[in-house]
Amino acid sequence: MAYVDGFVVPVPKENVEKYKDMSRKCGAIWKDLGALEFRECMADDVKPGKWTSFPQSVNLEENEVVFFSWIVYESRAKRDEVNDKVMKDQRMADMMKPENMPFDGKRMIYGGFEMVVDL
Repeated sequence: MAYVDGFVVPVPKENVEKYKDMSRKCGAIWKDLGALEFRECMADDVKPGKWTSFPQSVNLEENEVVFFSWIVYESRAKRDEVNDKVMKDQRMADMMKPENMPFDGKRMIYGGFEMVVDL
């Protein structure tokens, strides 16, 4: 079964278009290097919870919106291979600099997940 990297990212509302542009470029690179899918979703119905929620998970500020994103790979080994290539790819160099990121990378949540149900 497939393997998925998942992300939750706080993006300032004024940077949404910059974030979407960056994501299109990144998605093309990831897919070019072997990812099967690259998805970016902007929050539409994610209210703060009593104990936990998407907004609380990234310490969302008033002028920000949450993005929920994932990348699908054929396996964990393929994900490791693709991510290694991505980090070395010169097309990523400028986008990886903290001053060029249209979001606060310190509040991004991410991790790898083994897919266990696929309907």
